[in-house]
Amino acid sequence: MPTIIECITQAEAKGAELKKQAAARAKEITDDAEARRGETIKEAHDAGRAMIQRAKDEAEKQGYTQVLWLDGVERKYIEEVGTMNIFFKIDGKVYTANAEEQDGTVLPGVTRRSIIELLKDWGYEVVEGKIAIADIMAAAREGKLEEVFGTGTAAVVSPVKELVWKGEHAFIGDGKIGPVTQKLYDTMTGMQWGKLPDTKGWIVPVEKKY
Repeated sequence: MPTIIECITQAEAKGAELKKQAAARAKEITDDAEARRGETIKEAHDAGRAMIQRAKDEAEKQGYTQVLWLDGVERKYIEEVGTMNIFFKIDGKVYTANAEEQDGTVLPGVTRRSIIELLKDWGYEVVEGKIAIADIMAAAREGKLEEVFGTGTAAVVSPVKELVWKGEHAFIGDGKIGPVTQKLYDTMTGMQWGKLPDTKGWIVPVEKKY
């Protein structure tokens, strides 16, 4: 059963600046020490992880489990939730940030790509592009925001039950897991654990050497 989360945007709580600092610090470390590549990568990851944790701690103090990241320039376009990609089902279509257009601030994750493939196989239109937080909140007010979920390697699929932006709350699906979110979770984990047939050719057998 996926864990339901609620999240708060961090543009006002310095979250966007924290993420920008993390990216800048990672680039600074990488540019500074190409010769010591292994240590460089570890330092970059550690710097980013520390910045993200600071913002998450701020969110938890306010009673939320995750941070909804906005872009660090205009602070209005949604990028990720925590360390996961995020998807919005609005009036039958599914929207997510375009990882190719975001200058490295949106991870082009394998789970993200898998989710998009499954959704398209099931007949859903998936729109990849810039998503303004104002538009998401407007969709919620109009009753068109049907489901929201994050995707990642560890969580696989995590439904979001509440969003908060500038003091406005958007409640999704009466706090329950949406049918598409649940189907995605069941399908992904079912294939991973061998409970469902791998219709996509994603599972690779590993030969035991001992």
